[in-house]
Amino acid sequence: MMAVRAVHSCSILRSASSSPPLPTFRRCCLFHLSTLQCRRYPSLECRGFPVCRTQSQCFNYGGIQSRSVQSLVESVMEELKARRRRKRVSATSIMGVPSSEELLEDRLVNRSLQKGLLLEFKKDSDRMLLAVAQKPDGKKNWMVSDQNGVTSSIKPQQVTFIVPGIENFDQSDIADFIEKAHENLDPALLEFAWVELLERNKSVTTAELAEMIFGSAEPLESYCAHLLLSKDEIYFTVLETKGARSIYGPRPSLQVEELTRKKLAREAAEKELQEFVQLLTSAKSMPLHAKPPKSSWLGEEQIQCRIESLEAYSIDACKTDEQRKTAGMILKAMGLAKIASSAVNLLIDIGYFPVHVNLDLLKFNIRTDHSEEVNMAAESLLSNTSDQDEINRNDLTHLKVYAIDVDEADELDDALSATRLQDGRIKVWIHVADATRFVQPGSIVEREAMRRGTSVFLPTATYPMFPEKLAMEGMSLKQGEICHAVTVSVVLHPDGSIAECSLDNSTIKPTYMLTYESASELLHLNLEEEVELKILSEAATLRLQWRRRQGAIDTATLETRIKVANPEDPEPTINLYVENQADPAMQLVSEMMILCGEAVATFGSRNNIPLPYRGQPQSDIDLSAFSHLPEGPVRSYAVVRIMRAAEIDFRKPIRHGVMGLPGYVQFTSPIRRYLDLLAHYQLKAFLRGDPPPFSAGQLEGMASVVNANVKVAKRLFNTSLRYWILEHLRRQPKAKRYSALILKFIKDRIAAVLLVEVGHQASAWVSVGRQIGDEIEVKVEEAHPRDDVLSLKEVV
Repeated sequence: MMAVRAVHSCSILRSASSSPPLPTFRRCCLFHLSTLQCRRYPSLECRGFPVCRTQSQCFNYGGIQSRSVQSLVESVMEELKARRRRKRVSATSIMGVPSSEELLEDRLVNRSLQKGLLLEFKKDSDRMLLAVAQKPDGKKNWMVSDQNGVTSSIKPQQVTFIVPGIENFDQSDIADFIEKAHENLDPALLEFAWVELLERNKSVTTAELAEMIFGSAEPLESYCAHLLLSKDEIYFTVLETKGARSIYGPRPSLQVEELTRKKLAREAAEKELQEFVQLLTSAKSMPLHAKPPKSSWLGEEQIQCRIESLEAYSIDACKTDEQRKTAGMILKAMGLAKIASSAVNLLIDIGYFPVHVNLDLLKFNIRTDHSEEVNMAAESLLSNTSDQDEINRNDLTHLKVYAIDVDEADELDDALSATRLQDGRIKVWIHVADATRFVQPGSIVEREAMRRGTSVFLPTATYPMFPEKLAMEGMSLKQGEICHAVTVSVVLHPDGSIAECSLDNSTIKPTYMLTYESASELLHLNLEEEVELKILSEAATLRLQWRRRQGAIDTATLETRIKVANPEDPEPTINLYVENQADPAMQLVSEMMILCGEAVATFGSRNNIPLPYRGQPQSDIDLSAFSHLPEGPVRSYAVVRIMRAAEIDFRKPIRHGVMGLPGYVQFTSPIRRYLDLLAHYQLKAFLRGDPPPFSAGQLEGMASVVNANVKVAKRLFNTSLRYWILEHLRRQPKAKRYSALILKFIKDRIAAVLLVEVGHQASAWVSVGRQIGDEIEVKVEEAHPRDDVLSLKEVV
């Protein structure tokens, strides 16, 4: 191996045949250095210092370039020693630079700060700056003027290097000094020095390294040596530091080999990252219609890994530190802040996410599709027409049956019938789809329904608890078709209380599929041929009056429904509906569902059947305290705020104070709610004469799992609904005014209000003197759905 020492204008080659072997790094280095180009800086109060430029470099890995120049080397070495002696004398006498002997005596003597010194200091964790010391600032700090022309106060511990040999540097020369230094930073010189020092087992200071590779320890060379050492990650390590001075030692060969391998791997990864960044940049610049499809980002493993890291980062769901680190590096390389919203916007900009991506859908890991196994099992159930309850079904196909729901309902669980008995009392039938006819406890389809807990209803889509075809074709009630149901029949006393109730398997033939709007219109028309609908409305009125006498609390308010037709589009169509829960048709359906729940609880209690009995104790609420508030949403809001949480008992009914009922069981939605399905299993087993499939303890355990998923689905619905309400408001003209009801005061003049036309609660600045219940006009100042920001202000 040949080790090379570079000097001013010649190449020194020294035979190192006697040196210890250096695995992998055995090489021959030949440096051709041009004649030093010198520039004089008057402010240095010394002679011009040389600047070295490497013209070419020659490395031979694994081989040796034979050059028999022993006599030449010896003569040149003598000349080099003589030159160095002359330089040391000159440097000591003219510039005040200590000789190498003085450096060796005390290599870590630290130079104190004084005016005019050129120094490097740590600005922050990422930046080092050159500056000129100006004057002390207090007892320890110094005022310095840096390379950017900024004057600031720094602490002594921020100083990382004091350029030697300079006493009165001109700040205007810093930029030129830095430029000259960077022109001469050749990492190959550092490798050469490492080879030399490793062979001799020697450490080195900055000045000594400058002498070694540049043949001089003058200011520029010393600073260049400092830069090489401070930025080095391979060859040298800091052995000792005192203030702004350090001693460096060569790393062992094996360690250098390992660090080099890591560096090459890092550089390769950085190259791949830059290529990926170019892909992202290119996709960002494309028009929307031309952006690559989502699938194109998932074809290559490395690209997919990076995209998935960004996706996980966008919803704060990184599974590993490596995933988080990868996403952070991508965002930094793209010039973006390392926050979740940056990742979201980037994925939207490249077309991977739609503009209106539902992040909560990803965050909560909601199952949007059923597995192939579950779908196949559902298909098999549909083809099986057997009915174990066929001989015990009551034929109720002679009844007029009304199914009333929202216009876009996909799953129709329930329908209603009514008649007036000869004694004048009203009899009603609540028909509920018989979902358990298809799905038995313990089956793969039933277990999947339990894992989901509920169907998920969003403005953009519905994700059913059961496979779509089974839920909407097999289980749902259909107009004009023979359908299987579980029917709860109730005879009412004239005061609205239950006189009789029973529960049976049945077959029905739904007559009408009505929306709330069309049902309300039929009620208003009061048609003789729809007398059954009028009887249902009369029953609902009786029931509401009876419940109020039992202490029921009216919580009717405005409810918003949104349907987004084409959510993948940047500007999808938003259809917004505001429903008043006090609407006659909505009140009719609500009262009949509540009646069904009370009847089922009564039936279960009489027959000692474990069921999910729901209750809500509200005996401590004094409604007279709210009598000063206007009826409707304002009063309902005030009452709901002080209500206690609902409870469930699986052994016996508990009072439901809010509804004014002695007991209540949710029963009317077995296609969309798993706990309703459990109630069906329990009651249908009783009708067959079988023991209930689940004990009270088993029901309680299952309910705890299901309710956790139901809470997630409810939160997802609420956040999604709010997003689209804000998106709707964002699109409206800025000058548009909205009617709002003041619900309560939050702080000073900030009030909680209900936007009547939108059915949405928000906060707004209101004028002095406003009261709870006042109707005001507000306008939207800001609406940012992605950031969940809505700012309203009263129009005075």
